[in-house]
Formats: sequence, C-alpha cells, structure tokens
Amino acid sequence: MENSFDIRMNEFARQALDAAKAAGISPAEATLSASESFSVRVRTQKLEDYKVSDRLHLVLRGVWQGKIGTASTQAMDEESLDMLIQGVKESAELIETDEQDAILPPDERYSAVCNYSEDVESISAEDKITLAMRIDARLAAKDARIKPDACVVASTSETFALLNTLGLDLSHRSNMIYAYASCLAKEGENAATGFRLLWGYSMEDVDALSVADGCAKDALDKLGAVRLSSGTRSVVIRNNAMADLLSTFCGVFSADNAQKGMSLLAGKEGESIASGCVTLVDDPLMPWGLGSCPFDREGAATMTKNLIENGTLKTLLHNRKTAKKAGVKTTGNAAGSGRVAPSNLYIRPGEASMDDLLAGMGDGLLITELSGLHAGANPISGDFSLLARGFEVIAGKCVRAVEQFTVAGNFYDLLRNVTAVGSDLLFEGSPIGSPSVAVAQLNIAGE
Repeated sequence: MENSFDIRMNEFARQALDAAKAAGISPAEATLSASESFSVRVRTQKLEDYKVSDRLHLVLRGVWQGKIGTASTQAMDEESLDMLIQGVKESAELIETDEQDAILPPDERYSAVCNYSEDVESISAEDKITLAMRIDARLAAKDARIKPDACVVASTSETFALLNTLGLDLSHRSNMIYAYASCLAKEGENAATGFRLLWGYSMEDVDALSVADGCAKDALDKLGAVRLSSGTRSVVIRNNAMADLLSTFCGVFSADNAQKGMSLLAGKEGESIASGCVTLVDDPLMPWGLGSCPFDREGAATMTKNLIENGTLKTLLHNRKTAKKAGVKTTGNAAGSGRVAPSNLYIRPGEASMDDLLAGMGDGLLITELSGLHAGANPISGDFSLLARGFEVIAGKCVRAVEQFTVAGNFYDLLRNVTAVGSDLLFEGSPIGSPSVAVAQLNIAGE
C-alpha cells in the first residue's frame, strides 16, 4: 500500500515529465528515490546516539536538440521544476559525445518480488530503543569477562521509481531492520573483541538474546589466541569471511570492467574458471533479498542467472551499453550512472555442514575473519594479502584460536582450488553472501 509521501513523490515525477514535454524535451525520464532511516546506539544503558533522517532525490533526463541532458533535485516544489528543465537543457548543450544511454520503452514483462514488510514499518522508535537496551543489558550480565561496547538497532526504508514518456512506469519499495552489538572480552593479559549482527523483516529476526549471546561467544572464543607458524595450509573459509572476499572481488564479474581491461575474465565466457563445485548466482528476484528488485536502474527487467555454473563462466553482468558492445542482451544489472553491479550475489550452497568441511580437511585452518580487504587486495589481478584470524584445526576439530597471521593468494586461483562448499549460506547485512568453503591450500605468514 502506498503512503501519502510515495503518492506525492510520484505525482512530482509526473509533473517533471509533463514540464519536460511542454519544454520540448522528448523523450524524457524521471528517476526518483526516497529513503527513510532510523538508528539508535546504546552504551552501558545510556542512549548515546539517536538519528532519524530522510532523503529524496529526483533525476530528470531528456533529449534536447539531439543530446541527452541531466539534472537533479532534492526538493519537490515549483521552483525545482523550473530548475530541472533549465538544467537538462544546459547539460545537453555541453554534451560532446554521441555515445549516450538511450531512453527506452518498458520491457514486455516484469517479475514480482517482495522485500518490504509492514511489520518493520509498524515497529515504534520506543520498541527499537528498548531492544537496544535489552541487548546491552544481556551482554553486561552474560559473563564477568565481557564489557559491552556499542549496541545499535536501526531500520531503513526505500522507494525507487522510474518513469518515462515512452510508457515506463515502475516502482519498488523495500525495507529492513537490523541490530548489532560489539564487546570486549578480557581475561588476565588476554583481550579480544566480539561482534554479532542480525537483520530481517520483523522484531523476531533481531532477537536480543541471539544478538547479545552471539557477540559474547565471538569474543570469548578468541581469548587466548596464539600466533601461527608460516607455511602452506589447507583452509576452510567461514561464510562471513568468504562473503567479504567475494564482495571485494565481485567487480571482476562486471562486463564494464572487463571491457575496460579491469578484469581478467574478459572474453572467458564458456571457459572453466573455477572448481566444478562452484556455482555463483546473481538473483535479483530472491524473496526477501536485500538487493531484490524486479527492474534495474535502466528499467530493464531483472532475472536470476548463474555467472559461474559448475565451474564454467556463463556470463558477466551487463547493462544495456555493455550488452550492446558485446552483442548480447542486458542481464538487468544497470546500477545507474553507467555502472554495472550485482544484486543478490552468492555462491550456491552445497550439502556439507561445518563439521563435514572440517572433517574433510583434517588438519588445517578455519579462517573466521579477514581484514584490510581494500588495502590488501588488488581487484584487477585478483591478488590478496590479508590479515586474518581463526582457529587451528587438527583431525577435523578446532583446537585453539589463532591470530595475527596473513593469508595470501589469488582470488581466481582460490575459485579453482575450492574442494567443497558448505550448506551455511549467510548474508550478513549485505546483498553479497556465501556459504563456508574448503580450499586446498593458501599461503600463511605467521611467526
């Protein structure tokens, strides 16, 4: 059900299109996004931070004297309409290239997808504050070695609409709530931090006990961590760490990057680039997915597709411009401003539990955290050298926490060396997720 703000927003977009047509700008397109966010931070039972914000952004594009001009506004009033029209004309007059993104009619069919919950909208600010207080109190009472740091509860809601004078009329609403906690565990000279984030579409998805207890366990499990000796080891990369690694290198699957020489996957469609147990999926139609939407930022219908299928590269991600250059159809991954981006991107889970993965590895290393992902990773070559922590594994069992070691390798080689894929698919507050994966070997630099 549309609220009054959504109705006013769409009316303003239509007014902008009408004004553009009256001014001789045709065809024209209006892209409108509106978002609302709330967050509260609690520390030691005190309200430390409280934020409520909303944002509106409308972009008007249109053809003026054979060129496409663009202008934007964050206000919905008569004066803004006049400025938009003048801005489009002035922008078009400055264009010197004929290579522009066209304004096109709608596709024949769009799928339905839902990632909007009325339950989230009905949660009051008081309820969110109470939840943050409960997480903080639970952490403080959990263990004498635990000192709570920050407990945050937040929610977001977004409406995105895309309309043009060629019959395109699309809109999509999404929202979510999330809660996280961080803490410090200290025992003697040993100290470790903990973190736990949960998200979803109801208060039940962000249960206070689950957030607090998960945060405390994360910290306590790390106490007494030791240094590792250097060498080459078999590893299992836990789901959250593998998702972070995939997020860092997901740009290699962009056709735009490939066409600009910024991905080694250019021209590799149809070739084997990964282990046969690896299937990489981009699914914008995933129910309750954080990146779900039935259309992309160009108005193209989105679709579920395998980028890698049983180790073989099937397709890169395309918008209309990159698809035309490659002689293929768009995959519906336009992200605006000429960019290409994934929606809900994940490695398809297998059937192995974590216990199965560790037992299959025997002796090795469970990697639970990776840091320095931006400074220590080259998204073009695929090389990485990252600070990590985790657990040493002997005979399939975690025997001790380990820290302050560096894991080095290459993302493309890692994909080829995956030996098993877990069943524990996780999206940790991001539309890029992964299950845990076993990798034949990685270089470890420790003591």
